[in-house]
Amino acid sequence: MSQHLHLLVIEDNFALRSSLAAMFEAHGHRADFAADGRTGLALALAEPPDVIVLDLSLPGLDGLSLCRQLRERADRHTPVLMLTARDSLDDKLDGFSAGADDYLVKPFAGAELLARCQALSQRHRLGTSHVLLIGSLRIDRRSGEAFRHGHPLALQQMPLRILLALAEAWPRALTRSELTQRLWGDEAPSSDPLRSHLYLLRQALDRPFAKPMLKTIHGVGFRLEADE
Repeated sequence: MSQHLHLLVIEDNFALRSSLAAMFEAHGHRADFAADGRTGLALALAEPPDVIVLDLSLPGLDGLSLCRQLRERADRHTPVLMLTARDSLDDKLDGFSAGADDYLVKPFAGAELLARCQALSQRHRLGTSHVLLIGSLRIDRRSGEAFRHGHPLALQQMPLRILLALAEAWPRALTRSELTQRLWGDEAPSSDPLRSHLYLLRQALDRPFAKPMLKTIHGVGFRLEADE
């Protein structure tokens, strides 16, 4: 049974706001609305919702800048679903780099938007601190820094995103396809980019330490294992 959500929709198109308001109300969800970026950011910080539905093109403060400021200033991680008419891989990567959790291209089906909001709200990181702790591993989602036994890990962007995905799923394993979807959406490169990024992650996360944390679960995927 799906839970009732508190949603914040930051969207400047009046017709779309109206249709989303009717849809959310029909399904028992509570939604707040903002028509510009600065108002939306203020609402998100004042009363963090379960999920933020964020348009990319906004007056005052665009969606990417809003998302970056939210990640820098908020004391918890609120899932962000980005709505946009732009569907190129570069646009999606820009959104994820700014801190978005999911991406939906306009036009979209209302049922898909609802399903994605429910899925985002159920991730265990909902409403948690921006710091993740697993054994000796400490990840600060706000600064993008990771430490093990207090030593900073030199991680490039993609290995860091893999580490974040595994930490947020912990203690569950993520399949190769789940990781690929998290990193590249539906437009994964034709080669096998995960292999090289996982290698770089192992070099930074495990090589300097006695006990490896990144485990390959044969036939399943990958997961983190607490080292203490």
